[in-house]
This record gives sequence, structure tokens and C-alpha cells, in this order.
Amino acid sequence: MNLVNQIVEQIEPIMETKSKGNLYGLGIGPGDPELLTIKAHRILTSVPVIAYPTMESGKVLARAIVADYIRPEQIEVPMPLPFSVERSSQPSYDLGAAKIAEHLEAGRDVAVLCEGDPMLYGSFMYIFNRLSDRFHTEVIPGISSTFASAAMLGAPLTYRNDVLSIMPATLEADILRDRLAVADAAIIIKLGRHFAKVKAVLEELNLFSRALYIERATMPNQTIKQISEVEPDNVPYWAIVMIPSQTNPQ
Repeated sequence: MNLVNQIVEQIEPIMETKSKGNLYGLGIGPGDPELLTIKAHRILTSVPVIAYPTMESGKVLARAIVADYIRPEQIEVPMPLPFSVERSSQPSYDLGAAKIAEHLEAGRDVAVLCEGDPMLYGSFMYIFNRLSDRFHTEVIPGISSTFASAAMLGAPLTYRNDVLSIMPATLEADILRDRLAVADAAIIIKLGRHFAKVKAVLEELNLFSRALYIERATMPNQTIKQISEVEPDNVPYWAIVMIPSQTNPQ
């Protein structure tokens, strides 16, 4: 084999890889558009294709957060996703990943919008698992609603050697109880219809008086309530209970 053929064989895989589009997991923050990072803004406004999850109700939260930055000529790929604890096996992710892959194979870069941070309970993780081995993938971190909530509540979350636990309200009551019992500080997410269960566990562990409650942190309709005044039947999925540290900061 002559030198020219050797060089061609070496560069062909590189050229093939470069002909494919880049996949971006774009953390767009908890809801306030001004919390979008500079890097996320640059990618969002430059890629030809934007994909985003849509709720079963038809609402499109991720797109709404960055709607002012989306250009008319950009291709949009909605991905209807059910809210389920078994997300990684949902065929909806297979379908969404297939649509995104079509654009990537055609050489178009795709930014997948993800509320909060893509790698912390983010919907993008399931797209990442399906496509990152086939396409060059970059994840752009975003501000998580879990930490934005502490700022909005004005409550320091952890001090010094505190251990922070983040747990979904979808866990069984006994698991929640065991983990909260040993937590220095905790954030409970995905409340929704699970609030009554969480409330009962907090009361059992004498944590109810320490608990703070917030809905839709940093969004225009953000709501902070005394947890004792929360009506269990009206708690949204985007609500959080925070139990800040009791460590003496002095």
C-alpha cells in the first residue's frame, strides 16, 4: 500500500465523523431566561435544529423558557414524553432519538433543550444514552431548580461537612423515611400527587417545621408557601420541599 492510500484510509473515518452533526445537551436553567449561560445562548442561537420535550398535556416548558432566542429559520423537533419513573425504557425516547438522529446523519447540529441541568434528573440523559456513542456529543451544564430553590427561598442549604440528599417524591414512603432520617439537608423533587405521602413522612420524623416549600422556582408564576398551608390536591410536579441544614455556621 502506497503512502497516499495510507493517508486516505486514515482521514476517511475523520471526514465521515465530521460530516455528521454535533449533538448538544443544552441546560437552560430552572425557568428564568436570564439564568441561561452565555455558552448555552451561543449554541442555542447558532444551531440549525432545536429539539425539546413536550408534556402529555401539550405544554412545552423548555421551549417557553428560551422562546425569545429561537429564530424562525431554525428547525424544531418536539418530543412528546410521558412523565414516568420508567423513562429510560419509554418508546417515546426511542422515537425522539430517531428524529434527532436523522438530522445528525444529515450533518445538522442539534441542540436538545433540557430544563435545569441535563445530567441531574434531566430528560436529555435518555437521549444521551441512545445517541452519544454514534455522534459527537457535548453537554452544557445548566442551573438546576434544586439549587435555584435555595436561592429563591433565601435559605442556606449546606454548611461545612453537611451531606446533601436529593430524592424524588416518587419513592416509597419507607425509603423516603430511611433516607430523610439520616440526611443533614435534603431536597425532595417531583412532588405533585405525592405531597401527602411526603408530608406524612416529614411529620413522623419531626422535620415538618424545618421544611420549606416552593413551586416553579424562578418562573414568572413562582410561588412560595408555608408548607402547612399547602393543599395536597393542588401541588404541581414542579414543586420542591427543601430541608436546610441545621449546622451552626458560626
